[in-house]
Order: sequence, then C-alpha cells, then structure tokens
Amino acid sequence: MPVLLGQAVHVRANYIELPEPTGLRSGTIGCGPPLRLLIIGDSSALGIGVTTQSDALLGQLTSRLRDHATISYDLVAKTGAKTADVLTWVDDLPGESYDVVVTALGVNDVTKGVSLRKWLRQQTELVDRLMSQLRQPKVILSGLPPVGQFPLLPHPLRWVLGRQAARFDRYLHALAAQRADCVALQFDMGLDESNMSADGFHPGPAVYARWAEEVAQIVLADPDLLDADKDAP
Repeated sequence: MPVLLGQAVHVRANYIELPEPTGLRSGTIGCGPPLRLLIIGDSSALGIGVTTQSDALLGQLTSRLRDHATISYDLVAKTGAKTADVLTWVDDLPGESYDVVVTALGVNDVTKGVSLRKWLRQQTELVDRLMSQLRQPKVILSGLPPVGQFPLLPHPLRWVLGRQAARFDRYLHALAAQRADCVALQFDMGLDESNMSADGFHPGPAVYARWAEEVAQIVLADPDLLDADKDAP
C-alpha cells in the first residue's frame, strides 16, 4: 500500500494536463432521417487527447453517421467526472429526448477508489434514469479501457488499477445484458505510446476512431434508429 500511494502521488505530480479540444458541442449535421445523439461522461467523452472535436469521439462518430441521418447532437462531459457526478446532470440535459445516448464513465471511479458495489448501483440508476427521462433511447455504455496498459502508470499501480477496471467492465456488460435497448461496448484495442495521447492516459486519434466505429456499427445495425417515421404518432 505505501508503494501504491507513493506512485499515485508521483503520477499526479508529473501528469501533463492537456487542453480541451476546440469545436462545437451541440449542433446538427448530415442528411436523412432525424437522429438525436447525446454523448455524456468524463474526459474521454469530452475528447481530451486530441486538439479538435473532429478527431474526438463526437466528431469521429458524426462523420460516420452523417450520410445516413440528420444528427442533432449534444456533448455533455467534464474532466474528472465520476458516475455520481453524471447522475446530477441528468435533470439539466439540453434535450428532452434522444434516440442514442453514449456514456463514457468508469476510469475515474476506479482511480478515485469508488467501490464496485457502489459504482454498479450508480450505473444501474444512471441507465434507468436515462431511459425513463429521455424517452427510451438506445443506451450504449462504453466499456472500460485496459487501464493496465496506460503508459502513464508505473507498476505495480498499473496492474492494480488495471485489474479493478477489468472487474468494473465485466459487471458493466452484465448490467447491459439485463436491459432492453442497452449495450456495452467491448474495448478490444491494445494501448501503448503509439496510439495514446501525450499524457499517457487519454486516447489519441486512432483510439477515438476505433471507438466511434464501434458505436456507429451499433447505430447503423438498428433499423428503428434510422426509421424516418419513428417519431410519427
């Protein structure tokens, strides 16, 4: 434990704080049937690690969907956000309804010592509230990345946090399996200095692209989401 605490202090002291990417966080793009999209979560949802939103999850995803739908999008995210924080945002979201909600949460819960039991309870409440308050969107839960591969983290801290993140991820998938119109993404891309950002903690453009492609495939595979008459009475 003293070794882990010492490493944690060292990591925080030497962490490179990257700026938020520039670009719109709300807007409309594309052509075709209407698709209302919300991305909500932590710094990875925000796009930390790239310089513009076009290279972040939001831009990469809308670029893949713009030829299939007219996308009205909102990005609600903050660096350091935990699941408990996002629960406090739900009542103040910019839209009253969405067709697709993508969440990106869990890494800060792991690094800040939230217990698995408490986190799972919060995730369950978040999914339930998103579905009930936003008129039954398809909720896509972004699986936790392999924290044990983050270049920033030294061993054994990297191993300990990586193991806990993997546990969180398993339970996240189990939660999604119990809910209709809810799916958890499986993060299966290896991470190293070549595809992570300069801080060794956030995704680089290639990781955001892969993430966006996985979400886009889920959306495009669901005919109900791209039905021009889905909002008809």
